[in-house]
Amino acid sequence: MGFLTDLKNRILIADGAMGTLLYSYGTDSCFEELNLSHPEEIIKIHRTYIQAGADVIQTNTYAANYIKLQRYGLEDQVKEINSAAVRIAKKAVGENTYILGTIGGNRGIKPNSIPIEEIKRSFHEQLYCLLLEGIDGVLLETFYDLNELETILKIARKETKLPIIAQVSMQEIGILQDRTPINEALNRLEQLGADVVGLNCRLGPHQMIQALEEVELPEHAYLSCYPNASLPAYTDGIFHYKGNAEYFRKSAQAFRKQGVRLLGGCCGTTPEHIQAFASELKNATPVTEKQVKSKATPIVVESLPPVRDLPPLEGIVKKRHSVIVELDPPKKLNTDRFFQGARALKDEGIDCLTLADNSLASPRIANSALGYLVKEQIGLRPLVHITCRDRNIIGLQSHLMGLHTLGLHDVLAITGDPARVGDLPGASSVYDVSSFELIGMIKQFNEGLSLSGKDLGQKGVFSIAAAFNPNVRSIEKAVQRLEKKVSFGANYFITQPIYSEEKLREVYEATRHIDAPIYIGLMPLIGSNNAEFLHNEVPGIKIDQSIRNIMFSLKDDPIASEKEGIAMTKYLMEAAEELFNGIYLITPFMRYHMTVELASHARTYSEELQRRIQNA
Repeated sequence: MGFLTDLKNRILIADGAMGTLLYSYGTDSCFEELNLSHPEEIIKIHRTYIQAGADVIQTNTYAANYIKLQRYGLEDQVKEINSAAVRIAKKAVGENTYILGTIGGNRGIKPNSIPIEEIKRSFHEQLYCLLLEGIDGVLLETFYDLNELETILKIARKETKLPIIAQVSMQEIGILQDRTPINEALNRLEQLGADVVGLNCRLGPHQMIQALEEVELPEHAYLSCYPNASLPAYTDGIFHYKGNAEYFRKSAQAFRKQGVRLLGGCCGTTPEHIQAFASELKNATPVTEKQVKSKATPIVVESLPPVRDLPPLEGIVKKRHSVIVELDPPKKLNTDRFFQGARALKDEGIDCLTLADNSLASPRIANSALGYLVKEQIGLRPLVHITCRDRNIIGLQSHLMGLHTLGLHDVLAITGDPARVGDLPGASSVYDVSSFELIGMIKQFNEGLSLSGKDLGQKGVFSIAAAFNPNVRSIEKAVQRLEKKVSFGANYFITQPIYSEEKLREVYEATRHIDAPIYIGLMPLIGSNNAEFLHNEVPGIKIDQSIRNIMFSLKDDPIASEKEGIAMTKYLMEAAEELFNGIYLITPFMRYHMTVELASHARTYSEELQRRIQNA
């Protein structure tokens, strides 16, 4: 009898985790390389699962592809590792055990993190190696990116008539990373030719069963499920799982009732878990019809959506000249000078005070705390920067919810300088997402959905600013990034500091076709050392040699240097206001008197421009 014929007549028990057992033995290197160096360990694990009652085992090839083996310098051993894995599995099995050649997903939780053409090349190579050795079927497992799985499933279906099992991993109960419902995803995989479709990894039995309650049985394919033992815990530097075998035995019948015909285990599962499944379901009659749980209409107690107390900045700057000023949160606990500066800038009539998020990767007072105080105590609109560097996606979502709760609805989404450039060399950068994905995440909040697609109870009202760095060799590529940010949901842009009239005109010509308004960044220099540091050490800032020469000539006169820095900025500001409505002033080293003077000049000059227009 064949694999699919057996599935038609009975429930098959698959094996459990390979990596979990190897990890428990103290192995923390490349598990797939052990096919070459320690084949006896792999054979032992296969045989243990078969003795526990597994009808189906999978080859030790989950990450045995070019992309993942590169991490270990083993990319040239794809054929040897995969071929050895199949031969090892054949040594372990008897006549009534099926061998599935396993291929895992590459993209993880970050969409488009690896080009699809690279994934296709890597998949082709691994698939051929497995097929040449003679397997009973192909298992595609742990895919977070449905597009990746659909792409390689098409290839696999074209290359072989063997049974194909295609399994996705849920981001949350019932949905994938891209918010595709599980039922829809499984239907799409069936339509592309998968013989078995199902779920594996990330979640334990309880949550997988919950998800399956809303899944209709496939029309032609069969249903599979490989749950984790539990959610993982991390203690004393070691990952471990809580789930016990008795809990798995009790859940076995629930899987059967949901129509599962191929039941195995993923992370954290052991032969004991598989034996528990087998003791309940070995040769059990499969369910051919089931009642799909109807989704009850949720009762949502929803307050009225929040109303912005101020119009969004992108609306203001489209109608008139607008000045916003950055004032860095202090590095120390004394905030007196910061609030003096904020009040002085408020009195000057600026539209917004922008607050960096640990600029240059140096810790400062949380900008959300200062932003709230600036709004409530001074009555000045705060624009809070958010970097991807310091928070994972959990922290970013929580931070956004907190900002919204505080009424801080103006945000700037940026990637952030790497932690290594700051003054805490032991710190690490997170970068779960890039600025593009962060912008998309905030836009999704405005649609009332969290990153995972869950209902937030009300729609957000964030106004989303994005960064634009024109100080690059190719302005065309910089504009392409700008356009991409618009597509992700950016409402307007704030540039890095510009130090030449030529660059202003270049930016104007390159962005004339873009509807999203732009605030031109200007930061007055305070001296020669400051100019050299910005030019040579700060990412995204370039200062012409002629300007640096002028500042160098004044290096022994701090007062004259500061005046010259203000004069240069006034000149550039006038040129910028001829072309753009938005001016973004950056306060150097808390010298707010400089940006107060510049903000005053910006208002005066914009009034002069308006008179010219009216008299023209």
